[in-house]
Amino acid sequence: MSIRSAGNSFYARLPLRTHLVTEREDLVETVARYTAGLVAPGDAVILSESMVAIAQGRAVLSSSVRPGGLARILCRFPQKHGSLATPQAMQLAIEEVGVGRILLGVLAAGIGRLFGRRGWFYLVAGRELALIDDIAGTLPPYDRHVVLGPKEPQRLVEKIKEKIGAEVAIVDVNDLGCVDVIAATAGIKEEELRMALADNPAGNDDEQTPIVVLKRRKGRV
Repeated sequence: MSIRSAGNSFYARLPLRTHLVTEREDLVETVARYTAGLVAPGDAVILSESMVAIAQGRAVLSSSVRPGGLARILCRFPQKHGSLATPQAMQLAIEEVGVGRILLGVLAAGIGRLFGRRGWFYLVAGRELALIDDIAGTLPPYDRHVVLGPKEPQRLVEKIKEKIGAEVAIVDVNDLGCVDVIAATAGIKEEELRMALADNPAGNDDEQTPIVVLKRRKGRV
């Protein structure tokens, strides 16, 4: 357990080590099992977006994807380490939102560059595409997969909250301090949540701790 200040509060953070969560798993029951006896009303349970997507069957073996010509061309434009930088990931993005939205996103990205603005591709093509984790984005055996973003994340967090009696959020956090709150129940203070998770206390690799319990306390550390 570690403690981190966030605004006028501080959070005790408890990463939970889990089994290897696989596709078609009942996440409501899985989260309830791991948090039993650990959470109370007012606590928050934070879920990794990669774990959620994998459990929903959203991990696609890269070698099974047959990218078309458009995907092979467009994947050259994201930065080398971007989430759509392989033909396979770009092909899945095209299948996810359709060719029209992808091309409109490319047009928006080109206009954005003229004004020195970034991120316009995702604003137009769809925020869900920014959640795609390309090959080697998670632990084996899913390091050979492209992992799409979660489906109906808000509906899922509401169901889990009803089951466990605590607040729930799905987040995408990286080691650079970027915290994207994908879905959260009403009792979560999102700005404090971002501060509490900025050092990425969870782990999707060898740590295998994709669930974090947060206990909020008033005052500062």
